[in-house]
Amino acid sequence: MLTPLHPLQYEPLLRDALTEDLGTAGDLTTDAVVDPGATAHGALVARAAGRVAGVDIAAAAFGVLDPGAAITVLVADGTDVDAGTTLATVAGSARALLSAERVALNLLGRLCGVATATAALVAATAGHRARIVPTRKTTPGLRTLERYAVRVGGGTDHRFGLGDGVLIKDNHIVVAGGITPAVARARDRVGHMVRIEVEVDTLDQLDEVLALGVDAVLLDNMTLDRLRDAVARVDGAMVTEASGGVVPTTVRAVAATGVDLISTGWMTHSAPALDVGLDFGVTP
Repeated sequence: MLTPLHPLQYEPLLRDALTEDLGTAGDLTTDAVVDPGATAHGALVARAAGRVAGVDIAAAAFGVLDPGAAITVLVADGTDVDAGTTLATVAGSARALLSAERVALNLLGRLCGVATATAALVAATAGHRARIVPTRKTTPGLRTLERYAVRVGGGTDHRFGLGDGVLIKDNHIVVAGGITPAVARARDRVGHMVRIEVEVDTLDQLDEVLALGVDAVLLDNMTLDRLRDAVARVDGAMVTEASGGVVPTTVRAVAATGVDLISTGWMTHSAPALDVGLDFGVTP
């Protein structure tokens, strides 16, 4: 079951985004054109088909500028919708709705886009055990929201940040002087609750990692044949994760190699935003 984000996880971001947009002079256009007492209502509408994510978050942007705004969410996150579907309605101060519009739409389009892209990857791997997990290639400041959208799309969480687990990558190995000393130092440094994963590029490196008995191995940029060989060598001894250049056209073949996880940054750094709009009406 999908757990929604707590408002404390996104309200500061909304305030920062609105502050950025309002700048030092405020909304010059709206303040000049719209009467302070005017009210309006609007509908958040999906212009294209996709998976919905972040409706409550986007709608909350209007509430930051108008705490009395009436917000009604009509479509729950995780729902696949057709073009033209109304996702939510808002009513309140016309000035507030107009000034918050772009921030709300930017976030909603972005999160729906990530969820839609993730859902496509998950669908492409149907019938295989591989789970789709994200990388840390997220938009700075938006990781909490984008990772939520990945979960909405059916993906599974990877480590959220540097403090969530040990992932010894190629550059760590170079600096540490090899895989074995890097793993030894990690084990000496971290607590028993922290899992250790090592990135490998070759099957010889994989054999070294297997002898060390770590928790997971990241099979980086390997060919499909090499991935299949690697999975066979591991034989369930640790979690296998494939990464490197995974996109919708390649993900199913990677899943067919038998890996446990497929990590990709595509769904957070390259997924197109879903086209959403806000249709306004003036309250009589």
